[in-house]
Amino acid sequence: MSDVMRTPRISKVVVNIGVGEAGDRLNKAQRVLKMLTNHQPKVTVAKVTNRDLGVREGMPIGCKVTLRRNDADEFLRKALAIREYRLASYSYDPEGNLSFGISDYTDFEGMKYDPEIGIFGMDISVVFSRPGYRVAKRRIAPKRIPREHRITREETQAFMRERFKVEVVD
Repeated sequence: MSDVMRTPRISKVVVNIGVGEAGDRLNKAQRVLKMLTNHQPKVTVAKVTNRDLGVREGMPIGCKVTLRRNDADEFLRKALAIREYRLASYSYDPEGNLSFGISDYTDFEGMKYDPEIGIFGMDISVVFSRPGYRVAKRRIAPKRIPREHRITREETQAFMRERFKVEVVD
């Protein structure tokens, strides 16, 4: 693109493992995220109570890591290699963000199965933005992002095709 302010970029990549309970499984999930990303995971807690699932509000149920800049780019390349650079069209939301899952952490290059840890899958969410999105997040005088400056699903798909050679499958 010719206009620098119109080019999309990766704002952040969030890697999430939901285990549904606190304790040993949560500690193992944190170890997996630490091994994969070299970042300290943050524990996520339940926002609402669900009696059917045995989850109370405020109970630790998972962990996540937020990656930015070069770390996000490198991790995304590894994750897309596992998916063979193919993503379904429904993985993109109307705001241009992208989410997909990995069924097992051992699919990553250099990871071996550890019987002590077990099998953990993860969700990967990629948030895209353009230069100027800070206007909506700033503390003093935040403003709305105009509709013509927001990212669409098609623009995100074109960005992923160009930068990561991703094939979008219907």
